[in-house]
Amino acid sequence: MAGHSQFKNIMHRKGAQDAKRAKIFTRIGREIMVAVKTGGGPDPSGNPALRAAIQAARGANMPNDRIDRAIKRASGADGEAENFEEVRYEGYGPGGVALIVETLTDNRNRTAADVRAAFNKYGGSLGETNSVAFMFDRVGLVIYEDPKLDHDTVFEAALEAGAEDVQSSEELHEIFTAADDLSNVRENLEGTFGSPSSARLAWRPQNSTPVDSDKAHTLMKLLEVLDEHDDVQTIFGNYDIPDDVMAELAN
Repeated sequence: MAGHSQFKNIMHRKGAQDAKRAKIFTRIGREIMVAVKTGGGPDPSGNPALRAAIQAARGANMPNDRIDRAIKRASGADGEAENFEEVRYEGYGPGGVALIVETLTDNRNRTAADVRAAFNKYGGSLGETNSVAFMFDRVGLVIYEDPKLDHDTVFEAALEAGAEDVQSSEELHEIFTAADDLSNVRENLEGTFGSPSSARLAWRPQNSTPVDSDKAHTLMKLLEVLDEHDDVQTIFGNYDIPDDVMAELAN
């Protein structure tokens, strides 16, 4: 297990500060609907994926009535069931960075065209399925954002819970598990620390690709465009941007 957090530099999570709350709610609502349809039905007690999606919704302060409505829409209880499917896109961004874009869409052709256009506009290229996935490991990721927790405490609890790796910064603790162990590890940690900030399957790069300042600016533009797309849920990449460049980009 490692001690310092690097994953936040290679996982471009949804919910950026400039994202509109309505878009965040829309995306989480889709996650809830897919979880109901594919994870075991509308009862969160028997559906770990739905529990995780509801947890993410509450973490984003999504109103309970919207959560309930998403569950009902997925089950057709309100007469307007929607069909969203998970589609993964893979390709290379500026500087040869490998990117995995996870989407939930009701129109594959529209989403594919939009994602391809974004890659092309910013010097990237969209590839076939599994064109870059072999450079990543499929893992479970449990995140606690709590400054009161220290690394040693989280490390010991995670080890006991069956986790494989922990990376911590001042306020963020990222706990990695085998993909099949995510549910069990999350439940064990909930008994110790309460509900995590998020718990989901993720793509963890096996190696990182250094990105210089010029390429980093273009890469961030690509990620921002993808991030703003309603169908895009999460973006993973193997980029490694120096701290001084990240600070420059944040200004």
